Amino acid sequence: MELIDEVIPREMFGELSVYLDDDNITDINYNGQTVWVDHICKGRYQADIVLSEEFIDAFIMKIKNSVSKNFNIEHNVLEAETAQLRISIIHHSVAKTGTAISIRKTPPKQRLNELLMLETGYCDQAIIDFLSKCVKSSCNIIIAGTTGSGKTELLKWLTNFIEANEKVITIEDNLEIHYRQINPGKDCIELKVDEKRFSYSKAIKTSLRQLPQWIILSEARSVEVKYLLETFSTGHNGITTIHCDDVRKIPKRIKNMIQDDISEEVLFDDIFSFIDIGILISKHIVNNEIKRRIEQICVYDFVDKKRETVMIYERDRIPLHGDSPKLKRKFEGL
Repeated sequence: MELIDEVIPREMFGELSVYLDDDNITDINYNGQTVWVDHICKGRYQADIVLSEEFIDAFIMKIKNSVSKNFNIEHNVLEAETAQLRISIIHHSVAKTGTAISIRKTPPKQRLNELLMLETGYCDQAIIDFLSKCVKSSCNIIIAGTTGSGKTELLKWLTNFIEANEKVITIEDNLEIHYRQINPGKDCIELKVDEKRFSYSKAIKTSLRQLPQWIILSEARSVEVKYLLETFSTGHNGITTIHCDDVRKIPKRIKNMIQDDISEEVLFDDIFSFIDIGILISKHIVNNEIKRRIEQICVYDFVDKKRETVMIYERDRIPLHGDSPKLKRKFEGL
């Protein structure tokens, strides 16, 4: 995705500008006829506006000129991003319902904070204290959830507890973490992946030569998770997110992503040895509002050559506890 260095004039967004100005709206989507927006609290709803063909044509022209790309039958996907927006457009030759536009807002701000977590029932103080302790004790953490559950927001909040003198390298294909801006004064390198020129795997391997304490991968999707595991095995720490609906399924999800002939036993041993904490975030509609909450927390224990997923928290079923040999080792000295 090409980065637009210049600022797109506000007037180019026309009637969509009002949704750009609303901090609670994360996504704006046009399906060829109607506009739908995603609101943090209200969920997804149809906007009461109609976009003209003239507006669509002018908007596309501005974007393609900004990134110096063609947009036609042969080049039927146009993508670009600014410091705070990610834009994707599909040509009407392949989108038979009409030209499709997606605008994702990626502001350099942290929406999640302790007060909000407590007030909205996201989690209680004990979990807040526990998660901060996990980061301070250098646990390797994987955050799971479905699309839109808020995985990246929790990741951003967790970075607050990384010490300023601990070097962090973030690796993303779309710049959403904004580590340096939400953690001013901390040591950080932000890497942007381009699958043609600078892949996830290359970014992870290159990061190791920069002597980081932490590697933060925006999302584990494919074979790059193999290299992330290797970095954990050499003593580096990390946080990433993954699409999954139960922390107990994360090891198998990772196994399925790693396209390698490594034996299953060795792979699972590595996963349970070098990944410490799994967290699941859920998203629910309550009284026509979206509610996000921490649903599960587990520890991946590997003791006496025995692998065990220790559920240390499950909402409404298992109260938070720390009965895990790995946790006890990790928390020593804190």
